[in-house]
Amino acid sequence: MIVFSKIETDRWVLTKEAEQYLKAGATPEVQVVDEVLKALEGLTISQLKEKLGPMGAVGQGKAFKNKWLSKDGDKLIAQVEKLPEDVVLNELKTISETGTLNDKKELTELKKRKLVTLTKIVGYKIEKGPKFALEIVNLETDITSDMVLNHTWKDAQFKPYNFNSEGVYPNSGALHPLNKVREEFRQIFFSMGFTEMPSNQYVETGFWNFDTLFVPQQHPARDLQDTFYLKDPKKAGEPEDKQYWENIKQVHQEGKYGSIGYRYPWKAEESLRMVLRTHTTAISAAMLHKLAQDPKPTRLFSIDRVFRNEAVDATHLAEFHQVEGVLAGYDITLGDLIGFMEDFFGKMGVDNLRFKAAYNPYTEPSLEIFAYHKGLKKWVEIGNSGMFRPEMLESMGLPKNLRVLGWGLSLERPTMIKYGVSNIRELLGHKVSLDFIESNPAARLDELL
Repeated sequence: MIVFSKIETDRWVLTKEAEQYLKAGATPEVQVVDEVLKALEGLTISQLKEKLGPMGAVGQGKAFKNKWLSKDGDKLIAQVEKLPEDVVLNELKTISETGTLNDKKELTELKKRKLVTLTKIVGYKIEKGPKFALEIVNLETDITSDMVLNHTWKDAQFKPYNFNSEGVYPNSGALHPLNKVREEFRQIFFSMGFTEMPSNQYVETGFWNFDTLFVPQQHPARDLQDTFYLKDPKKAGEPEDKQYWENIKQVHQEGKYGSIGYRYPWKAEESLRMVLRTHTTAISAAMLHKLAQDPKPTRLFSIDRVFRNEAVDATHLAEFHQVEGVLAGYDITLGDLIGFMEDFFGKMGVDNLRFKAAYNPYTEPSLEIFAYHKGLKKWVEIGNSGMFRPEMLESMGLPKNLRVLGWGLSLERPTMIKYGVSNIRELLGHKVSLDFIESNPAARLDELL
């Protein structure tokens, strides 16, 4: 409707002292000369002070400087015959009217005497715009059914379409941070020639979840306080491969394939109990058993949910996600495991690793993996690894020289580190903020957001 532009100008204005001079009609120096001329025999300094007060002292000095006065003892003698022109007063009048003075030298002198000061004046220039109107017209955006029925659309003014506008961004779904990190892991596995294992079977038997992995039936991990057991159905049937069933029983009770076993009475009832899987290694065991039908080097991985009967706190939940990789090859060694781990984690941006000897029931040797986190500036444990035991692999029917490397890590831990989450319940579960999910981009594992 209207357009306006900002105008800024500098203007000199009079101080209160200068305004007093204008009101008096003369500057102090002229007033002093006027009083001295009126006193025919001269004027003493004390008499001048009585007549003009403090103004007399100011004017006296300026009059001496202009050589309008001289001093004879205590008397002031006029050196001019008539009252001089009050140039300073005229300059103050000009500044009061125009806000400036052409003589910059005199302007500087007035500033030194603190008679003028510079002020910035801000103003606006307002003009009619290209669509100026005295009345505001409401433009219609849509033709309604009422307009069609009463024919008011004929006289209505419609807002033109803006085909260059992007419009309102539609509300849509957002990937959860866990899914972003999960997808990063998947792409790394795929780039290294791995195949994803089917992992949608959350319920396993104790046989596949524990026994095939050489976990003894008296192991604390199989207690009720660590594992979820199903009430209905409580048990499953024996596996179809009876020879494998017998091999597992014999390995546990008596030992086999170079192992002395655990030397305890192995119970079939315990092995057939139904559990929520406590790790995805149960999937790896099933896939390796299937591989025994056609032994060959292979690379497998899975990323899915597992369940533990743990107390829930800031860093533990009863369910979480496990990332697991399995690599089978002929005559591979512990050195291959370390080298592969450096390559695998290097693709995530983690290139400074340390390894520490550890114990796992189903791997020997076993290694804990530590990485130096650049964001946290300290070493953190990022995973566990090892070479699957011969008694585990040979029970399946795999050849002796086909060895298998395995490693795993939690999906939640690197995600919490990456996104700066201190409480796992803010990452997974009903307390997760939707704003947190929508606003966080994907990032490399070695960086903090």
